[in-house]
Amino acid sequence: MFHMKNNPSALFKKIKNLSFIALLFLMVNCADQKPPLPETKEVSLKESFADNFLIGAAVNDALISLKDSLGANLIKKEYNTITPENSMKWMYMEPQQGVFEFETADRYIDFSTKNNIAFIGHNLVWHSQLAEWVEKITSAEELNASLKNHVQTIAARYTGKIHGWDVVNEALNEDGTLRNSLFLEKLGPDYLVNSFKWAEEADPKAELYYNDYNMTHVEKRKGAIELVKMLQKEGVKIDGIGMQAHWGLEDPTLEQIETSILAYADLGIKVMMTELDITVLPNPWDLEGAEVSQNFEGSEQMNPYSDQLPDSVATQLAKRYKDIFELFVKHSDKISRVTFWGINDGHSWLNNWPIEKRTNYPLLFDRSYQPKAAYHSVLEIKQDSTH
Repeated sequence: MFHMKNNPSALFKKIKNLSFIALLFLMVNCADQKPPLPETKEVSLKESFADNFLIGAAVNDALISLKDSLGANLIKKEYNTITPENSMKWMYMEPQQGVFEFETADRYIDFSTKNNIAFIGHNLVWHSQLAEWVEKITSAEELNASLKNHVQTIAARYTGKIHGWDVVNEALNEDGTLRNSLFLEKLGPDYLVNSFKWAEEADPKAELYYNDYNMTHVEKRKGAIELVKMLQKEGVKIDGIGMQAHWGLEDPTLEQIETSILAYADLGIKVMMTELDITVLPNPWDLEGAEVSQNFEGSEQMNPYSDQLPDSVATQLAKRYKDIFELFVKHSDKISRVTFWGINDGHSWLNNWPIEKRTNYPLLFDRSYQPKAAYHSVLEIKQDSTH
């Protein structure tokens, strides 16, 4: 032991040596440590495109009831609007004449309200998925009264809770003429005018839309434009047109999509991409649009990726989505909403249409709810614009 009073110089030398050793120890240890990485915040779809348009997805009953908790969490993280895929169609909402089933629809509304998500009602008037009793009506007067009661009862129940309604769905043929549905056959074109009027009376604040597929095709686009002009001439409130974006890897072209966006926007209404998905599978030659009544026999040639999607096709899908979203951003002053038809590949209706039991990969998330290359390619658009 050292005693300062006996040997102060030795003590000073000892302390100096200890300080040098400690400094050397710190230098060696610090050299092996990497500087801390800057914190990065994971940005969602809804955050990335917050300044452009709403980002949504079609959802099902399992998700809304929270049986599909992964899906519910994905919706809360990525999207700020939802659309019910099936549950608010006529056969479910009014299965018997004058008898309405609101329990499931109420759950959708509650979920969207609690999570501050804009809700799109789909749909009030459609020729498909009708209740059987509707198709048995022979009297025009009875059908008109039933249609009015259906539209107004449902729209009035959710007044103030609905962002917008697909009032009329798929009323056009591919050549742009009016589809010869039960409603057109018995009520004439007035059913279109009245449906929008009744919806507005029941919920004046909700946005009202016309929704259809193949809206980039020249003849159908002309028909849709004439339909909207007819409604506007009749003084009907119509806020937007929904382009069901059931597209492929190459068709329609970007030019066809852009031309259609501009044409519909020229009507003075909002444009929405309402059912976006991109099939990667071949379709039968005589397939027409998204008509749900079509179905064809399957074959191995029509289901080429039953196990997994090849990297080359995944890359092609990612580029297609990126190109499309770049176009959407370019015209975001005209587009108010982009809604994917489903939340992941496993939930997509394209696994069973137009051929049953196929394996399709049309969305941004895989069957395990994990983001695909297509998801990252879409986010890159906004990331690139900030650099």
